[in-house]
Amino acid sequence: MLVSATNRAGGYGSGGCESASDGSLSSGAGASGSAAGPPQTHPRAAVAVLCAAGIVVALMQTIIVPLIPQLPDLLHAAPSDTTWALTMTLLAGAVITPIGGRLGDMYGKRRMLLASMGCVAAGSILCALSSGLLPFLIGRGLQGLGFGTIALGISVMRDIVPARHLGSSVGTMSASLGIGGALGLPVSAFIAQNIGWHALFWLCAAAAGMAAVGIALTVPESRGRAGGRFDLLGAVGLAAMLVCLLLPLSKGASWGWASPTTLGVSVTFLIVATAWWRWERRRDTPLIDLGVALDTPVLLTNIASVATGFAFYSMQLMPIQLLMAPAGAPIGLGFDMLMASLVLAPSGILMFVFSHVSAWLTDRAGPRVSLAVGGLVIGLGYVLFLVLLLTGGFTWWIMLIVACLTGAGLGIAYSAMPALIMRAVPVAQTGEANGVNALMRVVGTSTSAAVVGMVLTWSVVQIPVSGGAIVVPDANGYLIASIVSLVACVVAAALAMAIPTPRRLEIEAVDTLGGRDPSSRDDPEGTIGTDETDRAHEIRGEISP
Repeated sequence: MLVSATNRAGGYGSGGCESASDGSLSSGAGASGSAAGPPQTHPRAAVAVLCAAGIVVALMQTIIVPLIPQLPDLLHAAPSDTTWALTMTLLAGAVITPIGGRLGDMYGKRRMLLASMGCVAAGSILCALSSGLLPFLIGRGLQGLGFGTIALGISVMRDIVPARHLGSSVGTMSASLGIGGALGLPVSAFIAQNIGWHALFWLCAAAAGMAAVGIALTVPESRGRAGGRFDLLGAVGLAAMLVCLLLPLSKGASWGWASPTTLGVSVTFLIVATAWWRWERRRDTPLIDLGVALDTPVLLTNIASVATGFAFYSMQLMPIQLLMAPAGAPIGLGFDMLMASLVLAPSGILMFVFSHVSAWLTDRAGPRVSLAVGGLVIGLGYVLFLVLLLTGGFTWWIMLIVACLTGAGLGIAYSAMPALIMRAVPVAQTGEANGVNALMRVVGTSTSAAVVGMVLTWSVVQIPVSGGAIVVPDANGYLIASIVSLVACVVAAALAMAIPTPRRLEIEAVDTLGGRDPSSRDDPEGTIGTDETDRAHEIRGEISP
């Protein structure tokens, strides 16, 4: 019990990530690495390159969106088959994110970052050369293998960035996901309309190549390495488990939620998950340390990440459909893809700006407060969206405000998640832990795509247009989906505030060893004196493995 309390406080010998009295993070040397601290100057070039690489990876998710209606003609395939262009990338990204984090901890994060950019470049080239479905899907899968870049980049920053800059650097890296996602739609729509769809993928290949060169020139290799052998069987089991989890979420609407295929894959997920869990618990060097993953701060952060990812993707799905629905629809503004994307694009800029606000807030109140505030700001966007649904006062500039609130909230929340994770795990496991946290966001977005997609599909109505009719969601579908997403925001904020602070856990460890009742102390936010803090650090050193 005492060991658990001190581990939750962030203590793993000299490799712990300490929480300063103001809530900021400072990183120690890796458990198996050099005892030297991080550089005393801010490695701005490395941080800039890592953020650029994150934007490149985020673009892989959105460049395909303008092409979706045209893919059956472009690839000479059935519409039901071309939907795999999205699903393949999602599955590959979900599988590689935790596995890539573990490989980075074991063999070097810089090496894995270069491999990630190499996969993105190779996949982009293959897509650019493709005129058929199979090579295009293989290329999209290779692009998905780069999705571990953001989690790896955040872990690298813990190794190379001084404590005074770590919060803002991590926030910027987290915000690269939103920047790439928001800017990807208008850029890809413009290029596809005016140059050609193959040019999109040549551009992605060039961007990935430049990012790889930048990483090779500016990012040093990580000093600390995790020991043990790579758990190959655990990696295969995790891949099978994630595929069986995410595939029904992605394809359930087209397969049918009660179809034998959907139910069979879901049952297979339960069987594989049980077997994988038992295997990982018995391993001395597991692929994912379940003891760390189930530790209260990490577990609550990951569950909050699922809820935040759900709320984030819901706001990606609904506004674009509303903006592009014909003006004659129950709710619609009649914009084309490019104009609708431009209305939503500022949300990515706001995500970047508010990632620095998150770092400022984390320094003063702690990352759990930042995560809670981020969830509430996203929730405020949903409240405004609900008011508009009930009053029917939709205009493009109101939708711009809703998108900006979402972007601001995401910038705050997504920047706080790595801070919570990094102060709760040892340095040698930051890649693995950040990979799992990124995976939880993918689970949240996939669940959102399934739930919101099902609700909006259930509520469609036919609208006559020139040459036929189209189906669009009605107000009831948007209303139900918005209420569910607002609940997700509230859940994320509540879970964030339930995350115990490291300093409080240190106090409990000190009091327990001293024979005192921890509940008699009232210092939840870290105002304990330095003498007691030093004693807590000594205790951690005495009982750490």
